[in-house]
Amino acid sequence: MADERLSESLEMYLEAIDSIRERGAKGRVTDIARVLSVSKPSVHTALHELERRGLVVHEPYGDVALTPAGLDHAAEIRRRHELLTRFLRDFLGVSPETAERDACRIEHYLSAETIEKIAAAMEARRR
Repeated sequence: MADERLSESLEMYLEAIDSIRERGAKGRVTDIARVLSVSKPSVHTALHELERRGLVVHEPYGDVALTPAGLDHAAEIRRRHELLTRFLRDFLGVSPETAERDACRIEHYLSAETIEKIAAAMEARRR
């Protein structure tokens, strides 16, 4: 089930959990709610769906952890975000602040084909 396409919202939850993990903190519902500015019930709903898809493990009233599939998915989201930020900033000349904000908005909607074409164009420009 982990290969089902995730909604933007679920990808945002994975990013938040991964970000909390990377800071060395334990991901808890309260932390995720704070990072995303959402309610705790919204976090619980998203976590149930991410668990169903095999991307997180969440013990009631406990920590939230990404599974290996969840870690892979979060890494891919981060890769897309970083690629798009660099593309907008370095290739198109968009300001760093706008590039970061716009990359966050569009990373969830572009197809894998488009992402790979952007990566190839950036690589060809470097040569």
